[in-house]
Amino acid sequence: MRTLAITQNITVDGSVEMLTDWFDPAPQDGVDRSDVLAESHRQDREADALLLGRQTFMDFRGYWPAQTDDTTGITAYLNQVQKYVVSATLDDPAWENSTVLTGDPAKEVAALKAQEGKDIVLTGSISLSHALIEAGLVDEYRLFVYPAVQGRGRRLFPDGYEIPQLRLLDSKAFHSGVTLQRYAPA
Repeated sequence: MRTLAITQNITVDGSVEMLTDWFDPAPQDGVDRSDVLAESHRQDREADALLLGRQTFMDFRGYWPAQTDDTTGITAYLNQVQKYVVSATLDDPAWENSTVLTGDPAKEVAALKAQEGKDIVLTGSISLSHALIEAGLVDEYRLFVYPAVQGRGRRLFPDGYEIPQLRLLDSKAFHSGVTLQRYAPA
């Protein structure tokens, strides 16, 4: 069975919704984030599927394919990876290597997990994350914690949802102050 990993950029106060400019994978104000990007690419090599909700997919599709001078390698990865978008309204994904999943998200993702392959990574897509967390389908949480407090915004876990114990798989600190915390259900 494949691993479903939720990979999120998150603030110290737990927001995954980007309402301000706390997240940028490129160097910013002289802060080198190349080690964070290298870790992200390491994880990309362990995955062969990207799972997105409709809004995040539309945001990605509207931005990344148009980046012709992207030196981060993100555009190249996103163009080649198999993308699955969960949507009841999207007919034509209009992006290479994209498949629309129109059925029940939990059933569709459970079927993807049952297939042979590498990791399935879900990023952004807060509503989809909530649905899959509540369905018990998430095998790993990979949280890139940015040294910022946004003070508002939606959180990774649904309100009132409780996981009594998570098991720490790994913890890394990067030069920029970003940390990676990897957890699995206990």
